[in-house]
Amino acid sequence: MSGGGHGRGRAGGAGADGGGGAVAGGRDRHSRVLPARPGRARVDGPAPHAGIVGGGIAGLAAATALAERGVGVTLYERDYGLGGRLAGWPVELADGSVATMSRGFHAFFRQYYNLRGLLRRTDPGLHSLTPLPDYPLRHSRGMLDSFARVPRTPPLSALGFVALSPSFGWRGLLRMDPGAALPLLDVRVPGIYERLDGVSAADFLARIRFPEAAQHLAFEVFSRSFFADPRELSAAELALMFHIYFLGSSEGLLFDVPREPFPQALWEPLAEYLHRHGATIRTATPVESVEPAGDGRLRVTAAGSTATHDAVVLALDTAGLRQVVGASPALGTAQWRGRVAALRTAPPFLVSRFWLDRPVAADRPGFLGTSGYGDLDNISVLDRWEGEAHRWALRTGGSVVELHAYAARTEFGRAAVRDRLLEQLHRVYPETRGAGVVDERHEWRDDCPLFPVGGHEARPTVRTPDPALMVAGDLVRTNLPVALMERAATSGFLAANALLARWGVRGHPLRTVPARGRSALLRALVGLGTR
Repeated sequence: MSGGGHGRGRAGGAGADGGGGAVAGGRDRHSRVLPARPGRARVDGPAPHAGIVGGGIAGLAAATALAERGVGVTLYERDYGLGGRLAGWPVELADGSVATMSRGFHAFFRQYYNLRGLLRRTDPGLHSLTPLPDYPLRHSRGMLDSFARVPRTPPLSALGFVALSPSFGWRGLLRMDPGAALPLLDVRVPGIYERLDGVSAADFLARIRFPEAAQHLAFEVFSRSFFADPRELSAAELALMFHIYFLGSSEGLLFDVPREPFPQALWEPLAEYLHRHGATIRTATPVESVEPAGDGRLRVTAAGSTATHDAVVLALDTAGLRQVVGASPALGTAQWRGRVAALRTAPPFLVSRFWLDRPVAADRPGFLGTSGYGDLDNISVLDRWEGEAHRWALRTGGSVVELHAYAARTEFGRAAVRDRLLEQLHRVYPETRGAGVVDERHEWRDDCPLFPVGGHEARPTVRTPDPALMVAGDLVRTNLPVALMERAATSGFLAANALLARWGVRGHPLRTVPARGRSALLRALVGLGTR
């Protein structure tokens, strides 16, 4: 699932908010709408000014939501481009051509209503996205799961996956403990954290006696989305993912991908949109500290200069948030700063991209999740769906292949992981053994948040002890059923809405999957089982 999601088709309908609102209408009539807080349509009189620290999804959502309501916005981004963990940058290949490298494949689920709402600001029809026909999962023992034929209406979605999957046999099903699995049938936020945050994902699956092969081909997909070892990941996050994709919505587990690299498809148009709304974007400008100005405002020091803002949104990754808060000793309270300092990141991951001198077999999918192949977690054939890679493949007769290794085992060095990934590619797609490598790029990162066992309560919320300071990002704790990229986008809108409410301005409506299990029968079973 590669750091934040996959989803199929186009969410129909424009935003419900007349100002290009945050609601991206999905086809699921059961989705939950959080209405906009009432207030003035725009700022009256002198506009307040907000500093947004971080130009990833969360920061862009917050900046967009504020700028649309007439708030002055300065967005600070330490890198040269926007997008955060979905950024891209140009590289010159050995053949002299220029390509866009990134931190790897991400895909966009239909349940990502608020992220899609952000993208609709510049692309109302979401034509920058294209669906992949399936989400195949392959195990080294020969089993292949597919989500293309699985019903999408709960609870038939979960039952259909079990019935159609080769990973489930009658013996395995009979061994399962249905009582231990009850929490999956009626996931509620924040209640699911109260029930399961003290258990690891691995222990929870063992408690259910979930078939081993099905663990690899289904539930580990969710844990790998967090770049985490299931033994370290909170079972509550696993259960939340199950709710979002199986029993809470009808969009299923098929997904869209951008037709072009992230900057061209998504972030450059959004930057132009922000400029048109009066926002200032300062890239290559790392923020050093944020301190109270003494009058309710906040001073942001970045790249050696200081500016004062009426409010600030910290939309940073875990390490960035720790660094800025650690350098701002007067910010918030000591307890709040201590909680931020204790945040952890997930283990390092590797993205390896190869430009090969020959194509992979024509029947290879654009994306394949893998299990049982050592470090290899998935394979993307970019030229199947990304225009830039497709044009390179047409011109050269080759192919562009990307490999991911999450929670990578680096005890024998990083080069060994790279070598093992290529070996496993040859094992999964044997036709690549004889391919020449025109060029290759390897990106090591370790900046994804870790959601450890028992860590939910200590995670920061959108609001902080300082009413002028908000936090946004996929690391924050919300009381909404969202995760990964959608949590980043949703928290950015929530941060903006909280500030707009302070200034008496109307907020932006949001949408999520239902806040509880959709099936009344399953909810009743859970109620009986927990008495």
